[in-house]
Amino acid sequence: MAGDTVNFRVVRVASVDYDFSAGAAVVHLREAEAPGRSLWLPVALPDATAIFQASQRIVGRRPTSSELTATLLRELQADIIAARIVRVDGGVYYAELDVMSTRGRRVLDCRPSDAITLALRQIVPAPLLVAETILAG
Repeated sequence: MAGDTVNFRVVRVASVDYDFSAGAAVVHLREAEAPGRSLWLPVALPDATAIFQASQRIVGRRPTSSELTATLLRELQADIIAARIVRVDGGVYYAELDVMSTRGRRVLDCRPSDAITLALRQIVPAPLLVAETILAG
């Protein structure tokens, strides 16, 4: 509804778990403060790898797509202020990147896996936020 305020909670990447037989993975996000709720976010294997590498600050010999995008953002003097998982609809999670540049602030629609990876690829990692309604669900 218009005018509704969405409350967000800070989360951290607790783990990235792989199921190679199913060709899928799950990113475990845990609330940073009490009550410490969890969100298990299904992602594709390549996305899980990107999130894991970003969370461990691993840089490849050749830039991955997320490393290249993070470099482009820095070169264009744009910073990710926050990555937010804003809603879930029919089992599909939706996210947005809050970006600030010399041209002002923009909020961009994106996949949660990309939001997480790019937030972690910032020089100072941007906050990862999840809508309270998702964690309470």
